[in-house]
Amino acid sequence: MTALDDKINERFPGLVVRKDLVKAVKGNAIVPSYVLEFLLGQYCATNDEASIQSGIETVKEILRKHYVHRNEAGLIRSNIREKGRWKVIDKISVDLNTDKDAYEVTFSNLGIKNVIIDSGTVKAHPKLLVSGVWCIADVEYEHSEDKNVSPWILGSIKPIQLSKFDYAAYLEARGGFTTDEWIDLLFQTVGFDPEMFGRRSKLLQLMRLVPFVERNYNLIELGPKGTGKSHIFSEFSPHGILVSGGEVTVPKLFVNNSSGKIGLVGYWDVVAFDEFAGRQKRVDKALVDIMKNFMANKSFSRGVETLGAEASMVFVGNTQHTVPYMLKHTDLFEELPEKYYDSAFIDRLHTYVPGWEIDVIRGEMFASGYGFVVDYLAEILRHMRNDDYSNRYQGLFSLSSAISTRDRDGVNKTFSGMMKLLFPSDNATETEVEEMLHLAMEGRKRVKDQLFRIDSTYPETDFSFTARDGRKISVTTLEETEYPQYYYKRAPRHEEPEPSVKPASDAAVMPAVLAAPAVAEVKAAKPVDPREGHRVFSENQKGVTFGDLFWPWIEGATKIVVTDPYIRMFHQIRNVMEFIEMIAVRKAPEDEVTVHLITGADDTYPEKQQSNLIAVETAGAAAGIKFTWEIDGTNTIHARHVTSDTGWKISLDRGLDIFQKFEMNDAFSLANRLQAYRQVKAFEITYLRKALDQRGPPAESR
Repeated sequence: MTALDDKINERFPGLVVRKDLVKAVKGNAIVPSYVLEFLLGQYCATNDEASIQSGIETVKEILRKHYVHRNEAGLIRSNIREKGRWKVIDKISVDLNTDKDAYEVTFSNLGIKNVIIDSGTVKAHPKLLVSGVWCIADVEYEHSEDKNVSPWILGSIKPIQLSKFDYAAYLEARGGFTTDEWIDLLFQTVGFDPEMFGRRSKLLQLMRLVPFVERNYNLIELGPKGTGKSHIFSEFSPHGILVSGGEVTVPKLFVNNSSGKIGLVGYWDVVAFDEFAGRQKRVDKALVDIMKNFMANKSFSRGVETLGAEASMVFVGNTQHTVPYMLKHTDLFEELPEKYYDSAFIDRLHTYVPGWEIDVIRGEMFASGYGFVVDYLAEILRHMRNDDYSNRYQGLFSLSSAISTRDRDGVNKTFSGMMKLLFPSDNATETEVEEMLHLAMEGRKRVKDQLFRIDSTYPETDFSFTARDGRKISVTTLEETEYPQYYYKRAPRHEEPEPSVKPASDAAVMPAVLAAPAVAEVKAAKPVDPREGHRVFSENQKGVTFGDLFWPWIEGATKIVVTDPYIRMFHQIRNVMEFIEMIAVRKAPEDEVTVHLITGADDTYPEKQQSNLIAVETAGAAAGIKFTWEIDGTNTIHARHVTSDTGWKISLDRGLDIFQKFEMNDAFSLANRLQAYRQVKAFEITYLRKALDQRGPPAESR
């Protein structure tokens, strides 16, 4: 257990569970995670290993005896008949039989239906009427000679969800965590290991929770397959429902005019559409029209009557092309079904989560630490839907007057949701408020910038905000910084041909900002010359290589010194090897270069550090690169920089360790083989021209 796990158990006793236990008990049961965690929360909400193992066995026994597998439904029905009563875990739905004037239950897996249920239970749990709810139910069997009477009797029913919680205690316990710790707790709750992701990636994934905490919030996430886009909406909360985008009709989603039955938006906090993308999908235009009205006005019409609902709408789907391809040829909404590829629909989206920034989920990314029992957090988030945190930045920051009312609403709702998630006690610092406001504006700007490309009637908008000290913060999207030569495209008017875009150089594609340039300067990016300057890189950017960062400044050098105190672990020494490789493929074959490393000692595995450095030395020698090193045994060096006898000093705030974790053992991964396909951490680099004394390594060093 980590220190964070200890704190989580201390602050939220009985309300958290170790996340790897879900896999341990699930087996082949096709059941949502919140159902399993409901049971684990009753028997395994502790950090005592003996109690956990005992609880796991108890939960497994409950699932074995009471969870209904479809292929074993006949056996369970037989048990009920023979014993007279049996407890089952199943998904239960209810319909009104108007001929009998009675509510009737259908058990999804058990395969029985027309079981009478009293109206009081239905009124207490209205979601039973729409798509079904997972429940623990006592089912009885009593044979009757009357063939019109069902032998099945519903004894009792308990929906699998938390019955009560203490919100004040939740707020009080939040005060015991730093912001980073709280982010990691939420991240472990949704099932992922925070050590495998950077801060921006964590925040982007936590944005998927905003629809659960904000009423009438409209979110879209498009990205590659396998990034976990639909996971939260299918597994996380009993208050959300995930439906296939092709299976939705107006009666199912909004209202059935013939029966008067309200659809999904009337019963669920979040309605998510899976596999929403696909240009060829057939879509009912009437559905799109009523959805647009609901997304804008929180209401929909049924004949002459107008009804309201609070459901948030989420649209998730896969992209078929890379971001630069979409920006060059179409736009980031290119995969929407044709009838949804409509500026009025797109304009109603409050945020666009860039799914391409989230890595494809691998086995080692899943959490093994503690997180909330998801049903507990789901109830907390539902409670907070009554609150409004959208004004929390006022007094500190003011939005640009050029931002329209609809844009402002999108920014405010995203900001409010993120503040509720991370700072429910309203304890954010000014810097943290700025970070949340920037993230909220970026999500809405991504929508608006694509509208600017799709529809020529939309104006270009200044997405910026001003701090109380007069500082102006201009918001850019990451893809805007990465691909400026493709990003700034205007939707062509009918009378104007679309302007051709001249491809920029590789250096222009590289996501870098020199000395915080204005947007116009980013548009006109030029190849990077070896000149003094400062470059800022954002988390999750791609296209960054050692060659772009270093070669123009060290080209022609015969002596290079790398000072980095943290060249100890395997991936850090691999970075040095790639630095050597960068020089090897660029220098003339007849030239020889000396590269000297100054670093700290690995006190845990010193022999491994030494053997890995020797391997780098051997590899470099084959290319005419003499690699030497010295270990600072005092571990007092802190600066990280590269100097060369060309007269340059390159200061690095992260040293060579600029890349996020990736799969190093996958020989067929481009990220493993090419740096340009890796995501970077946030870092800065400064280039200084300086007459440097390039002395050789001390005699005692290797």
